[in-house]
Order: sequence, then C-alpha cells, then structure tokens
Amino acid sequence: MLKVGLTGGYATGKTFVAHELERLGCHVLYADRLGHLVLEPGGEAYAPALEAFGPAILNGDGSINRKKLGEMVFGSPERLDQLTGFVHPAVFRLEERFEREFADADPNGISVYEAAILIETGRYTRFDRLIVTTCSPEVQIARGMKRDGLSREEVIQRLSRQLPFEEKKKHAQFVIDTSGEKADAVRQTGEVFAQLKRIASATPT
Repeated sequence: MLKVGLTGGYATGKTFVAHELERLGCHVLYADRLGHLVLEPGGEAYAPALEAFGPAILNGDGSINRKKLGEMVFGSPERLDQLTGFVHPAVFRLEERFEREFADADPNGISVYEAAILIETGRYTRFDRLIVTTCSPEVQIARGMKRDGLSREEVIQRLSRQLPFEEKKKHAQFVIDTSGEKADAVRQTGEVFAQLKRIASATPT
C-alpha cells in the first residue's frame, strides 16, 4: 500500500482535497478525527485524561467535554504538554492500526493521512509521498475569517506562527493550489490521484 501524507497551511483547503481523494477511492485518515476517537470512552487516552484533569472535564454522559479540556490547557504549556504526551502516541498507534487494516484489505491501494503539522513534527518522513495544499494569502485570510469567524488581524496572527509555504514545498512531491474555483482544485487533485495510482500499482506488495 502506498502511504501518502497530506498537509498544508491554515485554510488552504487540505480537508477539501482529502474528501476528494476519498471520493476517488483513497483510504483517508483525518488526524483530528483520530484525536477525538482516542478521547472517547474506551479510547486509549480517555483514562489518562480523566486521571490528569479530573471529573470536571466530563459531560453528564461520561464523555469528555473537549471545550472544557481545551480551556484547562489553554495558556499552560505544561498542561498542554501533559495532554499531548498521551494523546499523540495514542493517535499514532490508532493511525498505524488503521493503515494495517487498509493494507490487508487493499494491498495496492492508497492510504492518505491528513494532518496540519506533518512537516513541523517530522512525521512526514514516514510517508512514501507528501501532498501540500496552498493558496494565495488573500484567499487564506478570507477563508479563515469566513470559516472561523475571526478578524483579519487574528487570521494574520495565526498565519505568522506557521511554517512558510516555501519551506513546506521543499518536502512535497505534489502541490495543489486551491486559490481558484473548486473545479480547478478537483482537477488538480484528480491529476495527483492518477499519478499516485500509477505509483501504487508499481509498488511491490
């Protein structure tokens, strides 16, 4: 199975591209969804989170209230490190488990892992290919304001904390620019998918 990483800057359309790759037949994993799964009751990170932060993080049904948990760690690097210390390893193990299942079911298929900071964490190196999404700064700002209800200044502040696109591009085999119409992003994604299919078909199982 060909393992592909998919990443990109804030509001550059990486989730849109992930959905399109999924529609085309890729096995897609979303880092955010895996983060939710490991914190659900029975998930690997549920008990450690409850032990570390106490019952105040729980909803009435016993599930973790992610907003309350976020408020507890916001502004506290120590508590955030504590949380990521057991959430991230749990996510990585769940990711690897799903990838094994995909490979068993579809040896010549393509698995895609969509995550925001693959390059920054160094995890991009575990993938056979890397796709980076990008768009113009003005489009990025407009999308961020519309999607997340932020001011222009807040979006610019977020962007200033991210790794510049030119740095991300150095590690990518494929770049998809989503600045234009959706149809153009769909076309580019289809072209990348066709290349990935050829690579996957030629990769020994």
